[in-house]
Parts: sequence; C-alpha cells; structure tokens
Amino acid sequence: MQDDERREAVSPLNDIPPVIWALVAPMALLEIYLSVSEALGMNIGLRQALWLQLAFFPEALRAGLEQGYVAPHDWLRMISYPLIHGSFSHVLFVAVITLAMGKFIGEVFRWWAVLAVVLAATAAGALVSALLPFVKLGVFGGYPPVYGLIGAFTYVLWVGARVTGANPARAFSMIAFLLGAQLMFGLAFGGGTDWVADIAGFVAGFAVSVAVSPAGWAKLAAMLRGR
Repeated sequence: MQDDERREAVSPLNDIPPVIWALVAPMALLEIYLSVSEALGMNIGLRQALWLQLAFFPEALRAGLEQGYVAPHDWLRMISYPLIHGSFSHVLFVAVITLAMGKFIGEVFRWWAVLAVVLAATAAGALVSALLPFVKLGVFGGYPPVYGLIGAFTYVLWVGARVTGANPARAFSMIAFLLGAQLMFGLAFGGGTDWVADIAGFVAGFAVSVAVSPAGWAKLAAMLRGR
C-alpha cells in the first residue's frame, strides 16, 4: 500500500515529457549556481555579465538592421534570453508554470511540436519587441516561452470547446486573467514593456499550435466548417 502511494506521489513529475525537463533544467541549474554564489559572496557581478551576454536588446537589433548588418550573436540572443533571470523567485515561477503547462501540452503534442511552440514563442517575443520602437529595455527570463505554452494550452481548450459545443471564448479565460493581473500590477507598481514579449509569445504559441498539433490545419478547417 505504501509503495502504491509512493508511486502515485511521484507520478506527476514522471509524466512530464523529457523535452520540458530539457528546457527547464538549464535555466534552473544556472540560477541555482548564481544564487548560491551570491549567497556565499562569490562571483560578484557574474549575473550582470551573463545578462549582458544572454539577454536580448531590441535597440541593438534595430540599429543593426538600420546599418544593414546584425552580428550573429545578436540573432542568437533571440533564443538565449530565457536562460537568464533576475532572481531565484523569477526562475522558480517560470519553472513551475513551464512544468505544469508542459505536462498538459506534452500529453497532446509530440515532443518536437512542444519544442516548436517554445522556440517560436521565444523568438516572437524578441522580434516583436525589436519591431516596436517604444520597447527600450532588454528582454530576459522565461515568461515569453511560458506564454507560448499557455497559447498552446488555449488552442487545445479552444478546439475542445468547439468540438463539444461549449463556449470557445472560455478557452481564453486564463490569458485574460494573466494579462489583467499584469496590467493591475503595472498600474500599481509601475510596469515596463515586458508584456510585449509575453503577448507575442502567447500569439506565436497559439498560431504555431494550429500547424503542429495532431491533424494540424486539417482539424482546424474541419472544425471551422462545423463538422
């Protein structure tokens, strides 16, 4: 009986797809190293140095495009920025939501489809930030790919609602709540422009899910025809 209970206790983590662990592990391990180093008074300034190396800077990409040349490292930043976070609590929230959303999406999508959603959301968060001139601050942290997974989650709920005859708008309740909370937080404490990358990540995650989900475009077309 105790063995059965023990297996049930660990099964939720065991059910998380390996691709999700592969996405969470690098950012978590890096943050643990940085947090422990800072607590011990070691490697002072390393977080800032890594931030300068890994974060995405919209103005740098805009300047490069205007000059007709963008350094390869600046392109790489479009997918490297989720590795670096501002604090342990920052990466903790990202990891928890990624594991939760990844478990659900991994039960529906193949591993490569999950990876496609995450990469598309990550790149979209950086690209849209660069395309909007009012975004000045660097983009970093794993929230844009998290919002991409939420976009995939929303797509699955949306398709399910259309199939079952439920209200499809309810599928968007999570993103509406998150954006509402983000808006209230920004009004109360003064927010930046990180919401731009988050929304771009959500839209990209939802859009890519149409193509990479089981049956892809065919399922969506059949659904829209009312079948």
